[in-house]
Amino acid sequence: MLLNPFLVVVYLIDVMQKMEGRIFRHVLLRAAMISSVVFCVFAILGDAVFSEIVQVEFASFQIFGGIVFLLIGLQFFFRGPQAIEILRGESEHLAGAIAMPVLIGPGTISVSVIIGKRLDPLMACISILSAICISIIIILLLKSLHDIVRTSHERLIQRYIEVAGRITALYVGTVSIEMIMQGVRTWAGKF
Repeated sequence: MLLNPFLVVVYLIDVMQKMEGRIFRHVLLRAAMISSVVFCVFAILGDAVFSEIVQVEFASFQIFGGIVFLLIGLQFFFRGPQAIEILRGESEHLAGAIAMPVLIGPGTISVSVIIGKRLDPLMACISILSAICISIIIILLLKSLHDIVRTSHERLIQRYIEVAGRITALYVGTVSIEMIMQGVRTWAGKF
């Protein structure tokens, strides 16, 4: 759900409008590869990334990630798609800027860790790669559709972006509160 392609296109609408299909496809595929590697690392290493390498509790990441996610949701709710442009910034390396913060974020990293806990490493990676492939294919199809109908239905597309953006913001805010609460429950359970 966190890689819902119908909502991710809301984050990428400015890039979709500026880039031709071939270049957008290349950039998006590179972002997907970067994200896949990051997600698989977190799925395989899981809590060890936090406890051994960073030397923090996963619960701390959930709380901080939830706060960051909440701020992103609030920005998106009040500013719309411009909030993501501000977060992503003007990047020379657009694939990396799309990978993070659009694809790689506190929610998707947390889900990767949880998938890694619930499935063996191979199945966790297969699940992650499958979800990313499906999402990327749908995003590319939506880009093609966008390019076809853009000139004749510009107002309708802008309205969809506005409505989908508000829905996205509500969803992101809800997930962020849940992340914070899970982190707090985990910390409280230690005492």
